[in-house]
Amino acid sequence: MQDTHISLAHGNGGRYMRELIEEIFARHLANPELDVQADAVSINFDSGDLLFTTDGFTVQPLEFPGGNIGSLAVHGTTNDLAVAGAIPKYLSLNAFIEEGLEIATLERIIKTLAETAKEIGVKVVCGDTKVLRRGEGGGLYLATTGIGVRQGHALSMNNIKHGDAILVSGPVGDHGIAVMLAREEFGLHGDIQSDAASVLNLTTAALKHEGLRFMRDPTRGGIATVCSELLRATKMGIRLSENTLPVRDAVQSVCDMLGYDPLYLACEGRVVAIVDPAEAQTVLASWQELEEGRDAAIIGHIDSKVNYVLMETEIGGERFIEELEDDPLPRIC
Repeated sequence: MQDTHISLAHGNGGRYMRELIEEIFARHLANPELDVQADAVSINFDSGDLLFTTDGFTVQPLEFPGGNIGSLAVHGTTNDLAVAGAIPKYLSLNAFIEEGLEIATLERIIKTLAETAKEIGVKVVCGDTKVLRRGEGGGLYLATTGIGVRQGHALSMNNIKHGDAILVSGPVGDHGIAVMLAREEFGLHGDIQSDAASVLNLTTAALKHEGLRFMRDPTRGGIATVCSELLRATKMGIRLSENTLPVRDAVQSVCDMLGYDPLYLACEGRVVAIVDPAEAQTVLASWQELEEGRDAAIIGHIDSKVNYVLMETEIGGERFIEELEDDPLPRIC
């Protein structure tokens, strides 16, 4: 294939589409289960409960410090399975490509996607491509479906009790600020890297503890949105501690300059866990033994005596954490 940019012909079902699939997608994603000619595939599983998830990705820019939309799609989908207590096994991939996208850019993204999937041990087994007219997309949209096999005990918000500890596996807000800086919209520059990464090691470690009640990855809307979801589902309030919330100095500095709150910024490689207080320190220690969890912290607890999310500030005050309404950083995941 000698074309340098995507044209509508790459989505018409003919030679250009076949060459695009064979020379970029099939070449980078090749594995025995992937059949680019079939309408459906057969996959084998070990015994166990299957978990199933689906996701879409529209990040701008497509490439950012610490990753691109390809690695983000794999991490985002497999992390959803991991925090639900599953080992990710298979992915489907749908690519919506805008006319005019550089083919070299597309190849870099799919190559990274394939490498990321291989690192995690998940296989892309089926997919589809569509080409959108120029101006109808953001260069490239990806949609994925993931299937995994449950490990450990079942997790549910219904398990959560008064006094349970709230843990986060590392600093928050890195992804949101990294993507924002990559856009160069505010004349700011920095070396903040997205936290986009697999959380499978973290979730596997946590699942060894019977006191683990529930896990969630704080993507769009960040920690604040996870807490709002917990409040609505459990009817119990949440108390967070600003003193223990891990935020990198560089992230906090950008937030201070632009008026953002790290609690609302997306993370793409972090886990929020709700844990029996008797086991909270043990789970925390198991995370801190891992490279990806060395900055993990206990950031608060469930409080059934209140019906809101409350942040206890560093100076001893309190502030309410409201549910996110506006989207401060569009197209971040």
